[in-house]
Amino acid sequence: MPALGLCLCCLTVNLYAQDLQTFPLPAERGEIPYWDMDVLGQPPQVYEADVPELTSDPGIHPVYFEGLPWKGKPTRVFAWLGVPPSVEGPVPGIVLVHGGGGTAFHDWVKLWMDRGYAAIAIDTTGCVPTSTDGMNVGHRRHEHAGPGFGGGGFTAALSPVEDQWLYHAVADVMLARSLLAAQPDVDPERIGITGISWGGIITEITVGVDNRYCFAVPVYGCGHLGENSYWLETDFQKISPAPVRRWITLWDPAQYVGQAEMPLLFCNGTNDKHFRPDSWQKTYREVPGEVTLSMKIRMPHDHPPAGDPPEIRVFADSIVHGEPGLAIVTDQGQSGALAWVEWEQEVPVQSAELVYTTDTGNWVTREWRSVPARLTSFGHRAEVAIPSGTTACFFNLKDERGCIVSSGHFEPDS
Repeated sequence: MPALGLCLCCLTVNLYAQDLQTFPLPAERGEIPYWDMDVLGQPPQVYEADVPELTSDPGIHPVYFEGLPWKGKPTRVFAWLGVPPSVEGPVPGIVLVHGGGGTAFHDWVKLWMDRGYAAIAIDTTGCVPTSTDGMNVGHRRHEHAGPGFGGGGFTAALSPVEDQWLYHAVADVMLARSLLAAQPDVDPERIGITGISWGGIITEITVGVDNRYCFAVPVYGCGHLGENSYWLETDFQKISPAPVRRWITLWDPAQYVGQAEMPLLFCNGTNDKHFRPDSWQKTYREVPGEVTLSMKIRMPHDHPPAGDPPEIRVFADSIVHGEPGLAIVTDQGQSGALAWVEWEQEVPVQSAELVYTTDTGNWVTREWRSVPARLTSFGHRAEVAIPSGTTACFFNLKDERGCIVSSGHFEPDS
């Protein structure tokens, strides 16, 4: 992401959290889990998934594939795998990673198949869905399961790395990518990944250790969770510090996403309960390469379709098909009482607005408003008077397709 026109490193202090014990990232990386790409880079063994309560659409198949052993026993991972009919050569692909409480979503695969992508949606918690009607379906453990979700695995963080849920979840995603790439009519060089909530965390870890993806889109999920997050206020205060510190060292996605080499799109909402704007910003700033942001006012936190906003498809198509991409914020700043933003575009930006809050403290409860910004005659630039009392603000640019691209948020000078 290009350097911005003013320093954005000063973020509002979360006064409500001053009495909480925080867990910042360690000064040095520390213990690093090891995933064997010689194993995970090969397509896994596939087994028929005989789950009587599941039905499917043409071209979408329920399967198990072989995961890594867990505590000495073999495991299998449930997945929906779909490849659309090829018309003009190999199709691109995408790996779909659900969030907490979710499972492998049949309709998510269908959605991306209808967009012309091969897709694989896996269950990362050792479960199978119990129906195929819609996105938010139930799930149950199966007999070949590896470690369960366990609320994120905080209390198990002192266990051997190879026994922990996130170690297996990341490995399962790598294997899913290898399986998808091995399918006939799939272009292995044009496979991306998107994950929602905990799937966003898994995505950010995965792309830091596996550079085979051509794009990545974490939705909601971010790192720096020991500094401000839902879990800082809840789980981290209820268990002893030792497992929390080891979990942060092993699994906070900010430890990994800085090694990602592909373009990333980060999507979130201003008032997300779990992943707050300050931690989210610190996370995307870890990425040295191309970063695009889409932050929407009070975007709901949910599985697809809420967790699959339209910007993802446009972003993906621009990379795998060379179609017009999202706007790219090139600079932003403050000049006296004015805030301004500049961008590059392939599709015209029709409107710009400054999204702002006059509240302080807890990001979840802040009220956000917006005011239109004036598109200037000096190229791709907008500016607006900063409303009195603004404590934090950012620009949203909307193009002709209705896609929203955001600038980074900042605290204006008084």
